[in-house]
Amino acid sequence: MTDHKYDETDDVLQVDRMYNLHSWARQKGLKPVHVTKAEGIYFWDISGKRYYDMSSQLVNVNVGHGNKKVAEAVKHQVETLAYLAPPFAVDVRAEAAKKIVEVAPEGMAKVFFTNAGAESNENAIKIARMVTGRNKIFSRYRSYHGASYGAANLTGEPRRFPSEPGIPGFVKFFDPYLYRAPVHFDSEIEATSYYLGQLREQLEYEGSENVAAIFLETVTGSNGVIIPPEGYLQGVRDLCDESGILMVCDEVMSGWGRTGQWFAVDNWGVTPDMITFAKGVTCGYVPLGGVIVNERIARHFDDNPLMCGLTYSGHPVGCAAAVATIDVYKEEGLIEKARERGVFFKKELEKLMDSHPCVGEVRSIGLFGAVELVKDRTTREPLVPYGKDPEGVMPGILGMLKERGFWNYSHENILIVAPPLIITEEEIAEAFTILDEVLSIVDDRI
Repeated sequence: MTDHKYDETDDVLQVDRMYNLHSWARQKGLKPVHVTKAEGIYFWDISGKRYYDMSSQLVNVNVGHGNKKVAEAVKHQVETLAYLAPPFAVDVRAEAAKKIVEVAPEGMAKVFFTNAGAESNENAIKIARMVTGRNKIFSRYRSYHGASYGAANLTGEPRRFPSEPGIPGFVKFFDPYLYRAPVHFDSEIEATSYYLGQLREQLEYEGSENVAAIFLETVTGSNGVIIPPEGYLQGVRDLCDESGILMVCDEVMSGWGRTGQWFAVDNWGVTPDMITFAKGVTCGYVPLGGVIVNERIARHFDDNPLMCGLTYSGHPVGCAAAVATIDVYKEEGLIEKARERGVFFKKELEKLMDSHPCVGEVRSIGLFGAVELVKDRTTREPLVPYGKDPEGVMPGILGMLKERGFWNYSHENILIVAPPLIITEEEIAEAFTILDEVLSIVDDRI
């Protein structure tokens, strides 16, 4: 036994700090919230304090906490057949794949199951290279695709740095982030033309015949809920078709109703060659992810071996959770509710922008929102510089929100707000009074 000593009287917190390494954090002085209960859109700490879960944990608990149908499906599967290796046919594995393909865009054909989003993107990279025989992979700077080595090389933002020097063949390009674009655009169409022109030129310089895939988050998630301008996704689709490049949409965060559609691409009527997913397929009740592939890719592996494999690919318990979760989405009309309540959600975000000088822009689609904080609206100077926050400004804002019972997270100078899809308009309004109060404090400090 080590001789670590902590002042806390909470035994769980002491043991947690003694033996756990927490992700994305300096361990010294860390004091995680000890949660004892969760139900619906709320969770409670050991003191009985209630929090609005305004980020759905990590934008994954879409059906809310404590859903009985999903919990019962997990329990039944553990008692019936807890595990069977991937080569076997299992009823829930077959049913989960079928249900996923049925709600995916037309033309998608099969699913390769993984355990999480990073693994989904790792395997999509391999599939793209196997199918095309090419080696280069394009992805965007303001992107996060996972922290495992291949997914980290796919990632464009600073969380990729610990995995560098990276893997040869990964190429980054700029996404259409209109709020911080280097030039002014009179319309979304004009912006789309500019960014597609830049991408076309970069493909030419890299040799489009060497490019296996273009990866993009359909709606950029943690890096700011950046919504593609009109015509952009179709333009990327057209560039891919011109050069035999596969279009891969990462919907780990934006999929499963988050944007008011089953998958975010449905908002623009675009069908990629692959969709990577995780998070909302089981809403965190059990880990599960996967890659949905189109008919062309599925046919390729009729005669060529699929050189991808995981011990827990298509884990029966995860698949049982997925089947139940998809049923919940349908039975409770959560996709439609996310779309309808997203209108109210957007209006509430816009009220914040109207009221607070520290808010430079708000962006949302469905129940997927971002509040971009600035020092000056005119210059658009961010509240903290990109990749730097030495004074802990953003953690301080999150701390004020947490103190008042509003739980979410931030990235760079942006607050992410993405509540469970079961949230009501009344609950949105209640929670936003807390956000309004904290932003007033930020106003006074800039």
